[in-house]
Amino acid sequence: MLSEMKRLLVGKPLANEQLAHERLPKRTALAVFSSDALSSVAYATEAILIALMYANREALGLATPISIGIVVLLITVAFSYRQTIMAYPQGGGSYIVSRDNLGKVPSLVAASSLLIDYILTVAVSMSAGVAAVTSAFPFLDPWRIEIAVGLIVVLTLANLRGLKESGSVFALPTYLFITSMAVMILTGLYNIAFGTVVIPPVPHIPHAEAGHAITIFLILRAFAAGCTALTGIEAISDGVPAFQKPESRNASTTLIIMVVVLSLMFLGITQLAESYRIIPDGSLEPETANSQLARAIFGGSSVFYYVIQASTMLILILASNTAYADFPRLSYFLAIDRYLPRQFAQRGDRLVFSNGVLFLGVVSAILVIFFKAREQALLPLYAVGVFLSFTISQFSMVQRWRTLKTPGWVGNAIINGLGATVTGVVLVVIAGTKFFEGAWAVLLLIPILVIVLLSIQKHYLDVAEQLSLNDAPAPVALRRHTVIVLVSGVHRGVVPALQYGLSLTSDNIRGLYIDMDAESTERIKTKWAQWGSGVELEILPSPYRSLMRPIREYIHRMEKRYHDDVVTVVLPEFIPNRWWQNVLHNQTALALKTMLLFTKNVVVVSVPYHLDH
Repeated sequence: MLSEMKRLLVGKPLANEQLAHERLPKRTALAVFSSDALSSVAYATEAILIALMYANREALGLATPISIGIVVLLITVAFSYRQTIMAYPQGGGSYIVSRDNLGKVPSLVAASSLLIDYILTVAVSMSAGVAAVTSAFPFLDPWRIEIAVGLIVVLTLANLRGLKESGSVFALPTYLFITSMAVMILTGLYNIAFGTVVIPPVPHIPHAEAGHAITIFLILRAFAAGCTALTGIEAISDGVPAFQKPESRNASTTLIIMVVVLSLMFLGITQLAESYRIIPDGSLEPETANSQLARAIFGGSSVFYYVIQASTMLILILASNTAYADFPRLSYFLAIDRYLPRQFAQRGDRLVFSNGVLFLGVVSAILVIFFKAREQALLPLYAVGVFLSFTISQFSMVQRWRTLKTPGWVGNAIINGLGATVTGVVLVVIAGTKFFEGAWAVLLLIPILVIVLLSIQKHYLDVAEQLSLNDAPAPVALRRHTVIVLVSGVHRGVVPALQYGLSLTSDNIRGLYIDMDAESTERIKTKWAQWGSGVELEILPSPYRSLMRPIREYIHRMEKRYHDDVVTVVLPEFIPNRWWQNVLHNQTALALKTMLLFTKNVVVVSVPYHLDH
């Protein structure tokens, strides 16, 4: 039944030969790899406005200058990543680049940052996508958590089935979003130019009435909030092998196009939000800033308003799906390097890294529930890991140029050095201004995760050393073999187990029964005399009705008596015909196997007897 349910949800297994890689032209690659970055305009401007609201309404006029600074930062980071694309045509994620150039610990810091970033990408994008829906349909707001978790479940199942990053899946929603944003921005600018701007009613926001001074800290705080616009910019450098040849050149061109489109959308939305005096809604059923803007430009009953909200939700779902591709891939590399459990390196029935997909879905759903699907509550955690991985990746490239000294290496090193310096400074700003809003949790979690990764690798190295045949002594033949058949009763399930034990040894075998009831013990003795094949039955009293302790103590006594002995414990098990029938029986055999598994020099053999009905 379980296997049938798995087939229904996940689909039929695929053969290894069916693993295919699609080569993407630039127009399709833009849709595939840019959805994460482009989707950030759904919440980045709003994050700036929320930060500025803590001063006064006049402070909202700083949104455009701050967004210009963020665009300059975006361009700087993009030029740095162009260097990575050219140097790593096989794909240059922060973990790979830092592992090759900076060593173990920096690469694990980058990997930890990225793992956290991918989880937050799903949580933030799904929460923001639901916010787009509830802004258009406020009556759905009480169910925003359920909707977000439901979308995560659907996306997880889709990726377990092997959802491909194909143009047919990505192109339409991505270009619909770009087109709808372009129409909204151009219409809004037209209204401004010809004086037809309709200012919507301004909601009462206590923070905006407080009249706090505009300080450097406030400006830096707003800048840090808006830096979420840079999330996802590294996706193209990770996916260079998916481009059509020449891969690096096409990826580089696509990166430039993405940055231009993202910059224009971000600046346009911020300028319009300022001109239309959009203030983030602080009500119990908040409406996103983008929704307010679209409503002000087109009207709340306009078809195009709903097109914008729908395209926003779709692009945010695609942004989540980018994480579903990148998180399992990074987990695979870490598992290959022994930093994560090996299960993360194994492909499932549908040729995807199923364990990575499941882990991402579960953890992101927990985050959505904990933060009540409010993306603005999650954003302070988001940018820290992003900029930490940016900084490490760019410093890694500087080290690469210094080591290889290829033609033009000085100029390349300067570009990456500038990128590393700028992102490093921004990282400090984000960590400082967002520390008490949640950034502290990420800053604490990253070193903990690094320690966990190192501990996992140490375990695997220890296991490999202990299993190695190097300098191992020559194998010694067993001098004595003791077989113990555990007896819970004398029935058809016990007789085959006893015969199996006799096939191992005929002169050093015994049955073992735990006496917890005198009347039952007498019946066992009588039946054993008939069916025990002449094997001695030892009966251990258990006045406190314990089963495990007498067996464990008996085996330890046998072990001490014969130091060169190997003890084989034979467990008779009857297997019910239906899976649900297991609930009706004590799982004693499972408990015994678990206990004996950690006992040295003891071999446990399970002899099943399958019931017919």
